[in-house]
Amino acid sequence: MPKLLVPVDDSKLSLRVIERLLAQLGWYREPPDIHLLNVRHPLHGEVGLFVGQAQISEFHREQGLKALAAARQRLDEAGVSYQFHIGVGDPAEVITRYAREQGCDQIVMGTGGHGPVTALLLGSVASKVLRLAEVPVLLIK
Repeated sequence: MPKLLVPVDDSKLSLRVIERLLAQLGWYREPPDIHLLNVRHPLHGEVGLFVGQAQISEFHREQGLKALAAARQRLDEAGVSYQFHIGVGDPAEVITRYAREQGCDQIVMGTGGHGPVTALLLGSVASKVLRLAEVPVLLIK
C-alpha cells in the first residue's frame, strides 16, 4: 500500500489538495496509507522565559489540531482512514524529514500560489520541499 504524506494547514488550498486526493483514490490498486502533517513555526524570542515547555507544546498541539480540522473532517466524511501528525520547525525541513523517517512513497501538497518573483524573493515551502525531498512530490495548484 502506498504511503502518502499530505502536509496541510487551514487554507482553502489544503482542502483543495484533499479533494483532489479523494478524486484520485481510484488510481491506486489498494487504498493508500494517508498521513496528514501540520507544521507549526516555533515560538521565537524569550517566550520560554515566561511559558513552560509543556504549555508551548500544548499550544502547538491545539493550533495544529485547528489547522488539521477541515482536512480531517473531509476525510472522515468520505470514509477514508488516515493518521495525523503535528510537527514544529521549518515547514519544508519537517515535511521532508517526516517523509524520510516514516518511509513515505510520495508527498502530495499544494503550491503557495506565489508568482515566480515572489517565490524567488520570499522562498516557497513547495520549492524547498522539491529540493530536499528524496521521494516524488505531487504539487497541486
